[in-house]
Amino acid sequence: MKWNSVGALALAGSVQAGLRFQCSTLTIQRLDPVVQPGSNPSSHVHHIVGGNAFNATMEGDVSERATCTTCEMAEDFSNYWTATLYFKHPTNGSYHRVPVIPVNPGNLDGYSGTQGGLTVYYTQTDLLRDNIQQNPVKSFQPGFRMTVGSPSTEGNAHVGLRYQCLNGAMRGPEMPDFPTSPCSGGIFVTQHFPACWDGENLDSPDHQSHMYNTITSDGFVSAPPCPASHPVRMPQVTYETVWDTTKFNSMWPSGTPNPFVWSFEGGTGNGNHADYMFGWKGDALQKAMDKSECFYDGCGSIQKQQMSVANQCTVPDMVGEETDGWLEKLPGMEM
Repeated sequence: MKWNSVGALALAGSVQAGLRFQCSTLTIQRLDPVVQPGSNPSSHVHHIVGGNAFNATMEGDVSERATCTTCEMAEDFSNYWTATLYFKHPTNGSYHRVPVIPVNPGNLDGYSGTQGGLTVYYTQTDLLRDNIQQNPVKSFQPGFRMTVGSPSTEGNAHVGLRYQCLNGAMRGPEMPDFPTSPCSGGIFVTQHFPACWDGENLDSPDHQSHMYNTITSDGFVSAPPCPASHPVRMPQVTYETVWDTTKFNSMWPSGTPNPFVWSFEGGTGNGNHADYMFGWKGDALQKAMDKSECFYDGCGSIQKQQMSVANQCTVPDMVGEETDGWLEKLPGMEM
């Protein structure tokens, strides 16, 4: 099923700027080579897609070590990951991992067969135009990584980190927190990363300061100019994930609070966050970003693969713990 929002329907006939593609799930385990490099296990469970160089420690050009990817774009060995969503039983307090389903199982170009995973966007300006003649976009460099959002966020949620309730074939309005009642089609989660780079650092101590966000509203909008401190315009990376909460709806008593939590025991939407590790082969991404008015088609230069091939890409279980089924506690969390 393809889910539409009012805005998406308005764009359907004119979308033409950027890359959009699917990635199947690579692994679900407690590793985080950006925030907790070398730690096995890391503090909480993540849902990971992309190249098979994924490990507890990832330095340098990961595309040189990866041999396959779960993404449709065969030259993209990057890794993309988010926290994992769990259902917390309102009565006995046990946890069950929420499965992931493809955002659009049929894709837009016939490359069907995505298993779980998420949809990735690289946009040059917004979804309607690219403006690259006046504002060229520079690709990320080998070794680059960043995060958006944080498990410890309190107060107002980060712009661009949003939830939508899926009902039938329609997406509800974007919200900064979890839905307050059951969604018949699951919960749609979006993470927009910042697009302005300082031009020097591939990372920073907090994994965010080397980037700057000039966007002040939600959605795929044109970012205002980059500041002098972060003058380099990069692609705006966005993730979309559908968490299939439907089988838990009957266990959510009417009128009670949201029972879904992130894998760090995050019961509010403010802890929504995501990690990115660049791993495109050679100049493949730069060529795509240099091409005007392309969308989803590989921008005329990127090699694609059938999802049946992508789904064969795997990594071993490096942690060796149960993350699914009914659990007394979340992995990594004390009782």
